[in-house]
This record gives sequence, C-alpha cells and structure tokens, in this order.
Amino acid sequence: MTRPPRRPGSGPRPGRRQRRPAPRRELDGARLTAFDVLDGVSSRDAYANLLLPQLLRERAGDLGPRDAAFATQLAYGALRAQGTLDAILARLVDRPLADLDPRVLDLLRLGAYQLIDLRVPDHAAVATTVDLTRAVVGTGASGLVNAVLRKVAAGGDRASWLVTLGATGDERLGLATDHPRWIVEAWRDALGEETELEAALLADDAAPEVHLVARHIDREELAQQSGGEPGPWSPYAVRLHGGDPGRLPAVQDGAAAVQDEGSQLAALALARAELDGPDAAWLDMCAGPGGKAGLLAAVRPAGVRLTAADRAEHRAELVRRSLRDADDVEVLVADGREPPWSEGSFDRVLLDAPCTGLGALRRRPEVRWRRTPDDVPPLAELQTELLAGALRSVRPGGLVAYVTCSPHTAETVAVVDAAAERDDVEVLPVAPLFPEVPGIERGRYAQLWPHRHGTDAMFMALLRRTPQ
Repeated sequence: MTRPPRRPGSGPRPGRRQRRPAPRRELDGARLTAFDVLDGVSSRDAYANLLLPQLLRERAGDLGPRDAAFATQLAYGALRAQGTLDAILARLVDRPLADLDPRVLDLLRLGAYQLIDLRVPDHAAVATTVDLTRAVVGTGASGLVNAVLRKVAAGGDRASWLVTLGATGDERLGLATDHPRWIVEAWRDALGEETELEAALLADDAAPEVHLVARHIDREELAQQSGGEPGPWSPYAVRLHGGDPGRLPAVQDGAAAVQDEGSQLAALALARAELDGPDAAWLDMCAGPGGKAGLLAAVRPAGVRLTAADRAEHRAELVRRSLRDADDVEVLVADGREPPWSEGSFDRVLLDAPCTGLGALRRRPEVRWRRTPDDVPPLAELQTELLAGALRSVRPGGLVAYVTCSPHTAETVAVVDAAAERDDVEVLPVAPLFPEVPGIERGRYAQLWPHRHGTDAMFMALLRRTPQ
C-alpha cells in the first residue's frame, strides 16, 4: 500500500530507522540522445538526419566522439529496425503496442535493438534503459520495461527471433532486412529480378558515405582539402570517409556543397543531352533546397540564364542561399502546374519531382515506416501534373529531365510512360550519357541503386518535346 506523504518538517517517524535516499545513477548520454531522436521522430514527425546532428552539436561538451558515434548507431539502428522490433515486442507485451505511452514504446525499441542487433551485454542494455525510463517517464513504467527487455534478452539475437516469429517469404525477408513488406515487393518490381533483391534491401541499411560536389573548386583540390577521394561517376564528386563537411573552407564559402553523387548525375543528365536550336534558358522547376540548381548554375555554358522555382517560400529561400554567388539566376516562388512564365519559355527543364523519398532510406531510416502504400497514388498524380507542366514550359525541340529519388514503378516508369504516349513527346535514352556507369539501364530510362553504385536510388528519364 502506498504511504501518504509526510508533512514538510515532520521528521522521521519514531521507532523507524531513517533511510538514506538511493544514489541516482547518472544517465548515459549517448542513450539519452538516441532516445531524444526516437521521441522527436514519433512525437513531432522530425527527421532523424536533421535532428540528430543538431543534438550532437548542442551536447558536444558532454559527448565525446565515441559517445556521439554510439548515439548515431543507436538512433539510426532502432529507427531502421522498428518493424522488426515491434514484431518482437508485440509477442511480449500484454496489450496492443499502440496503447503504450509512446515514450515507453520508444524506450523498449531502444533497449531491444541493443539486445538483438548490437549484442550489448544484457545487464547493460536492460539497466541503462530502465534508468532512462525512470528518469523520462517515471518509476511505474520502469517495471514494465525491465520485464519486457529481460524476455527479449532471453529470446536471443535477431536470427533466433526470426525463427521464433515464424515468418516466411517476403514477410521474413522484410523482418530480416528491416523493410515493410510492400517495399520488398516494390523493390522486386523495380529490379525486375530476384537475384539482387536482398542485396538492394541490405544496402538501404548501411550507413551512407558523405558526398561532396565541387562547384567552384577543382575536384582534386577539394579531395585534398577534405581527405576524401574522387567519386567514380560524377566528375564533380568527392566521397568522404568521415569528418564534418561543414567545417571545410570550400563548403563554408560555397565553392563546394554536400550532395549525393546520384543527385549530381541527375542534374548532369539534363546538361549533357544534345539539344538542337537555341540553348539559352534553363529551368529547375522544383528546385528546393537548391542542390541540383547549384550544380546546373556551375556547369551551364556561358550566357545561359537559369531560373529556379519552388512553390514553398521557405524552400525558395534555401535555393537563394545555395545560389547566392551565381550570376544571371532568377529564383521564383511558383507552382510548376500553374507557372507565371509563358509556355515554351525554356530550352531545358529539370523536374526533380516530389516523391516518397524511398530512394534515400539510408539517410532517413524512419521513412520506411512513416510511408505507406496509400502515399504513392496521390504523389503519382502530382508527378503526372508536374511533368505535364514541365512539357508545357519547354519549347518544341527542348528537353525535360524527369527525376525522382525513388525506384517505385508508380512514381517512375509509369509516370514517364504515360507522358510518352503524347504525340509531341519523344523519349531519349539516358544510359549513353553515362557510359562509365555500369548497370544504370532501366529500359529507356536510368536507375541508380545503393548496392550497385553507392548512391541514392535516383531515377532519371529524358523527354524531348517534338515540333508539331
């Protein structure tokens, strides 16, 4: 029975020995930081790749390099493995997981991930998670967390739990590689074969390298300054193996920027394609936050005017910052479906269409569980409308590059195939523009993959608006 609180100043009860308060354990900073990331993702729909660096900067005085690395491993790993962790926890909790305090569920995920994937000693994983629970939620919840995590530990590692769960086929492959089943099926469809499927899914789980783009600096100089090495596909890419790119002088002064090598190739596809007639006006139609527009501004021939547009003011502002030192560039707040410019105003148009972002699961591990199949149809409808707007914006004989950071067929091949049925649209093959890049062909289009190319899974298509 819970005893009522004593009145302030009442002193110890007669005949009872006064107990000393139990010493409070100091919370583990790395685990607390990882929990704060999980909590931000679940409670505020934050993106881990934005929130975690912010927290690490704020706590740099308390977290050394090893602690920061462990916090990163914990946060990204637990977010990535959420589906598998939840399948295990659902076996051990006597109520639906949705009925738990969301903070308790995140703490259970954090502890379970340490037990099944990192093989942190049982006592350390359980005790530190219980301490966190007591501090964050309260003593009452700590008993539940302690009991459940002990059962997780008793079940063994991930391989043992996969046997216990008894899943088969695509469900088992999803649990083994931390993907929902619908993404497993979508990747199989996009690859067109079974042999690479598991490798492609596992590549989504590997920590990506940081890629730089050399906009206004020699690439060899950037590689020397950063300690990285030239990328294999883009002549402007440098791949880093560690360190903070924001500290590099070339990044600070805008001569270089962080940009995935696949995104660089997407911009270069538009710039490299042969064009008949005038070549004086380029458009980046969905330009925010400005990475591809920055590269287009750097590689365009002299005299080419670049327009960068985005329908969101805050994203257009990011584009302005990215292009702050570029000449003859106009940045607009505009929706490409109802643009302020006249039909046929541009010679080349880049449409990096809004999409599910499934091609960047390495960088945003929570997206695989945040997105659902229901997200795809409305995005495909938007992509179709934007592509129609891009084709109206380009002159007859001009070029449109359609790009998405997703390999999902409904967002890629299906959208472009539908546009290609028009009498005034011709599809141009993309692969010949990149003879040095193997395995890029996806029919008439191009598809990059993390497991093949070490890039995000970028899709690229080139369309010419033919004269009538």
